[in-house]
Amino acid sequence: MRNPGVLFNSNYLTIAAEQFKDIDMVVKSTHCNEPDEESLLKIISLLDLTSLNATDTPDVIDDLIRKAKSPVPDRNVKVAAVCVYAPFVKQAANALMGTEVEVATVTGGFPSGQMTLELKCAEIEQALMCGATEMDAVIRRTYPLTHDWQALYDEVKAFKESCKNVHLKVILGTGELPDSESIFKTSMTCLMAGADVIKTSTGMEKVNATLDAGYVMMQAIKRYELLTGFKAGIKPAGGIRTTGQALSWLELVRMQLDESWLQPSLFRIGASSLLDDLLLHLNKDIR
Repeated sequence: MRNPGVLFNSNYLTIAAEQFKDIDMVVKSTHCNEPDEESLLKIISLLDLTSLNATDTPDVIDDLIRKAKSPVPDRNVKVAAVCVYAPFVKQAANALMGTEVEVATVTGGFPSGQMTLELKCAEIEQALMCGATEMDAVIRRTYPLTHDWQALYDEVKAFKESCKNVHLKVILGTGELPDSESIFKTSMTCLMAGADVIKTSTGMEKVNATLDAGYVMMQAIKRYELLTGFKAGIKPAGGIRTTGQALSWLELVRMQLDESWLQPSLFRIGASSLLDDLLLHLNKDIR
C-alpha cells in the first residue's frame, strides 16, 4: 500500500523538548551477538543492492543483477531491489523481469538535490518510462536548513505525483541536517507529502546512515502511524558495510517499531559491499 499523504499540518511537527534524550542509551542497546543463518538470510532479503559509481558499465550492472537474483547458492533468497543510475534502469528492468526483485533508481538531482523541481519531476518520469519500479528521490536540503517546511512538502508532493503508482523513497541527507529536531521535522514533512519510505542518506555525504538518525526517523514514523494509520518504511543507506552494523539496524527497528516492519515493503538496507560480509558470516554459520 502506498502512502496517500495528508494536507500539510504544522501541528504534526511539534515535538516534546525531552523526546530524544535517550538516543545514546537506545543506540548502545542495539549491539547483537553472532548472527544465525536465519538472521543473515533475513538481512539479504531486505537489501537494496546498490551500484552508484562513475565507473559503472553494463558489465558491472550485469554482475550486480546476477548477485541480486541468486545471492546465496542453494538458498531460496533474493535481495529486495537493485539500485542503479538512470542509464542502467532499462538494462536492469529487462534482466529482472519476472523475478520480484525491484528496480530502484536515484532521482531528484542525486546526490545534492540542487536541481529545479521541474527537472526533478522530469527525471522521475523518464525513469518510469525506462522501467523503474522504485524512486529514491533526494530533497533539496535548503528547505529544512531554512525551516521552509511548506516548500519541502510541496517538493515531495510533486515527487509523489510524478511517481504515479511506484514506490517513493525520499532521501533526507540526515548527515547534513543540524540536529534531531531537524531530522524529525524533515521526516514528518516528507511523510505528510506522501513518502512511502524515508531514507537516511545518498551515501555520498560525509556522515551517512547513523543509528541516532534512524532512531529519530522511527519516532516520526510511529507518530505518523498514530495520526494517520499508515505504516511508512525506513531505509538506512551509506556506510553500512558489516554484518554487525546491519544487525544493529534490525534490532533498532524491533525496539522502536516492531517485528512487522522487517519486511521489504517497510524496511530496506541500501548497501554495495555489505552482501560480501554477510556471505562470509553465512559460510561460517553453515560450516
